[in-house]
Amino acid sequence: MRAVRLYDALDLRVEDIETPGPPPTGYVTIDVRAAGICGSDVHNFRTGQWISRRPSIAGHEFCGRVSAVGAGVENLAIGDLVAADSRFYCGQCDACTSGRTNVCEHLGFVGEVCDGGFAERTNLPARLVFKHEPSLEPAVAAMAEPLAVALHAVRRLDPPPGEPILLIGCGTIGGLCGLLLAHLHDGKLMFSDLNADRAAMVAEICGGSAIELDKAALGGKRLRYAVDATGSTKAIAKGIELLDGGGAFALVGISHEKIHLDPNVLVEREIALLGCHAFESEFADAIALLPKLQSSLLQFSEVLTSLDEVPDAYRRLMDGRSSKLKTIIRIAD
Repeated sequence: MRAVRLYDALDLRVEDIETPGPPPTGYVTIDVRAAGICGSDVHNFRTGQWISRRPSIAGHEFCGRVSAVGAGVENLAIGDLVAADSRFYCGQCDACTSGRTNVCEHLGFVGEVCDGGFAERTNLPARLVFKHEPSLEPAVAAMAEPLAVALHAVRRLDPPPGEPILLIGCGTIGGLCGLLLAHLHDGKLMFSDLNADRAAMVAEICGGSAIELDKAALGGKRLRYAVDATGSTKAIAKGIELLDGGGAFALVGISHEKIHLDPNVLVEREIALLGCHAFESEFADAIALLPKLQSSLLQFSEVLTSLDEVPDAYRRLMDGRSSKLKTIIRIAD
């Protein structure tokens, strides 16, 4: 079968490899229909930070059709259309047994600790496989995982009704946070990105406004809640500077530097910094939201038609040459 495997930093290869064997106990085989490229995929390609096995089939945002069911699996059947949870958690540590599987003491991710979805077929634990509405476009079903990440961040932020919210960074997660807030929140949404055209596109789809990241752009209005989806330490520092007292700042981007922070600013303004890692129980809820969001999600996405296009897509994303928020690869029907 055709697959995209990461060997090392900057070493991504499209290859013909053996098809996986029958699913082990507790596993199912998925014929992959579509898979998305995540910013963390590109980060791992660029830095090799999370490479734990070489080679490994990349990709943790994908959907497909169940084609085989291992012993002990009762909630899935051959032919089911499904989306994949990305979190390969142990289920036994204190974090897992308390329901915080996203901070599992042994947490890994599909596509890193096990083979992922940039392939025609893969085996995955049944506990990580969720059925979705058959009417969904595969390109939309493949976005269940990043939508769950955004939903977790929005729930962590938990803004009161009517509060304006600033979203910094209009990549996939920033855009999806905005889209969720447009449906779940009644306050004004403001979007800021170094790419002004992208910010304008996301703002239009989400019914918000694109602004510069400075105090004057707020027009003297009070701002207490924000989301950073960039990981940029400069953007985070600027966001803290813009926030008035008594609110919260959700951090969901992947950073490459350390931030210089005066904690007195947080104390005196009573600003809560909220780290948001993956998601907890939001995956099923995100899947349930997909039909309502399908039209907007398709506007966010570019859809490629072959796994052979993945390496070039990585390069375009790394260079900032993509005009869309999400790149999806259609693999099979």
